[in-house]
Amino acid sequence: MRVTRSESAPQPAVRKRKSKWRGWWLKQLHSWHWMSAAISLVGMLLFAATGITLNHAASIGATPVVTDRAGTLPPPLLRTLRTPAATDAPLPAPVAAAVDRAVGLDPAGRPGEWSDADVYVALPRPGGDAWVSIDRASGAITSETTSRGWIAYLNDLHKGRNAGGAWSWFLDIFAGACILFTLTGLLLLQLHARHRPTTWPIVAAGVVIPTVLILVFIH
Repeated sequence: MRVTRSESAPQPAVRKRKSKWRGWWLKQLHSWHWMSAAISLVGMLLFAATGITLNHAASIGATPVVTDRAGTLPPPLLRTLRTPAATDAPLPAPVAAAVDRAVGLDPAGRPGEWSDADVYVALPRPGGDAWVSIDRASGAITSETTSRGWIAYLNDLHKGRNAGGAWSWFLDIFAGACILFTLTGLLLLQLHARHRPTTWPIVAAGVVIPTVLILVFIH
């Protein structure tokens, strides 16, 4: 009997440690889950909405709005364009600043297409396009800006098209937050599954449905 007591005595302590460890993990997972949800909330709403608009892009009409502007480069700056440059060299900083003042487009740091007649700088952007051209002989500046509307703008943000380095970093951080949100959600499902018998059938349905659609309907 003494041996039985000594063997059975530690059991409540073991269960207590397990319960304490499970409670700690549960608290951590809830914290990581809600924080990752908070970080990715706006991004998920944006990407879910633009997923719909991209899926129906052919049926969503958009009328591009084109704006033309013109100006003239000051003669002192024009001389800097007469010096031969690499075929993809950006405009000199003073020239880029002058172009920005003249037509409201900033070509600074963008690669230019240098020819004997002019310098052409493409300025693609989310939801539209733009370009600037400078005549190397006269200094005439011509530009064109095209806007395809807010839906096209948000669609391009979804794809990361011509959105720049800062937005690229945001996409990476947002994707990481979504992965964390999903994985912590999966672990929380596992911890609560014993009290919710429909958990794994629903999770399985989420795997089976897209798999069947891919195998059967996509060729």
